[in-house]
Amino acid sequence: MAKSSVRYVCQSCGADHGKWTGRCDACGAWNSIVEEATTESAPKGLSPGKGRRLEFFELAGAPLDSPRRASGIAEFDRVSGGGLVPGSTLLVGGDPGIGKSTLLLQVAARLAQSGCRAAYVSGEEAVDQVRLRAARLGLARAPVELAAATSIRDIVTSLDRPDGPELVVIDSIQTMFVDNLESAPGTVAQVRASAQELIRLARRRGACVLLVGHVTKEGLIAGPRVLEHMVDTVLYFEGERGHQFRILRAVKNRYGPTDEIGVFEMTDGGLMEVANPSALFLGEHAEDRETGAVSGACVFAGIEGTRPMLVEIQALIAPSAFAAPRRAVVGWDGGRLAMILAVLEARCGLALAGRDVYLNVAGGLRISEPAADLAVAAALLSSLTDRPLPPGTVVFGEIGLSGEVRAVSRTDARLKEAAKLGFSRALVPRRRAPGRGKAAAGETAGLEVEPIARLDELVARFESAEPARPALRDAGARR
Repeated sequence: MAKSSVRYVCQSCGADHGKWTGRCDACGAWNSIVEEATTESAPKGLSPGKGRRLEFFELAGAPLDSPRRASGIAEFDRVSGGGLVPGSTLLVGGDPGIGKSTLLLQVAARLAQSGCRAAYVSGEEAVDQVRLRAARLGLARAPVELAAATSIRDIVTSLDRPDGPELVVIDSIQTMFVDNLESAPGTVAQVRASAQELIRLARRRGACVLLVGHVTKEGLIAGPRVLEHMVDTVLYFEGERGHQFRILRAVKNRYGPTDEIGVFEMTDGGLMEVANPSALFLGEHAEDRETGAVSGACVFAGIEGTRPMLVEIQALIAPSAFAAPRRAVVGWDGGRLAMILAVLEARCGLALAGRDVYLNVAGGLRISEPAADLAVAAALLSSLTDRPLPPGTVVFGEIGLSGEVRAVSRTDARLKEAAKLGFSRALVPRRRAPGRGKAAAGETAGLEVEPIARLDELVARFESAEPARPALRDAGARR
């Protein structure tokens, strides 16, 4: 006979505990353990002959040709790998108010207007509230089915029909609950069970299910990581409230590339896709770059997924009034900035230990690739000497601990993007520097490529002219 028992589950990692404690022993999170009532039965072995024999197939067989469902929003289709795969489940996470519900409502409306049966189930808003948002976005006439529900049993029963929708949006998964579990909505057990039922529905009906997930204060999707393991695609919505740009980044995709990004701009009419992010991120400082009047700024040619993108890196070095200088970084890895500062001091003899250092990636974009090392070093040297880089210069390259500049991938694509936007000079690693062949002609014609082998060579470029501030190196500092 089944008996009811109580267990204590960590809402961060899903670990079970015999009693309540303030700190989870598995992940170390504080105040994350919640009491949950479960129904357990005595463990029993599997009886032979009770299961259904599986049907195995040859690996070399031809897969089913299931065309993707393109939404018509190019940036969303790029991140999802070319469109939505029938029978797949996609999870979208992001900060509150960043535009998750707006984007998925636009995707559902576009697909519905193209002939796809779409349904939008909201667990946080009433139907009239969703209609108001659709009217504000100009999507009031889109043939999307709306419902306000939180019971997974009711949702699955309503959608599991022969003429059921081909696209289902669940907003959000933390508000859904399964009635045979006694725990509250949003707990680990409810999130896991609700997602599992919706994934089964997607597989059984061949529908695309889009889930909205809340995020914690650390920026991760609320609940255990098992939710991200269960779904097929995980997208994160990034962006600063002070900027109108929004970045949709793929961190997991079983049917397409990962680390792909889509760029959107938040407007009064909703999220608008940005076809040329490089021009948008650099447009605000175009006049300053042409005149060369800004020191501490450097344009970096990066790669986000499969797309080359140019972005401006800004640095500011100032004397520190405290014993421990401050290091503030926005949009980049603070540990990598500390490494570059250490290389500049140890290998190039610069005196930076007693100065405050501030680094910012313009436009609210976050950069993670090490190819930005050389651009960061150029911005730091420009701020330190108060001398701007020559107009129309783009920089990229990885810096090693011994001060060497290492080669990076897809050099030609970075240079083509820079030449397309009118840049005339590029500082690149010496190895694989495209000084001849196809890189010196065609789409990169007119772009002067200057290879750099060591970081000392970059420092020497700023020392060659008369500095606007005192000399870079202290007296007695050695190279």
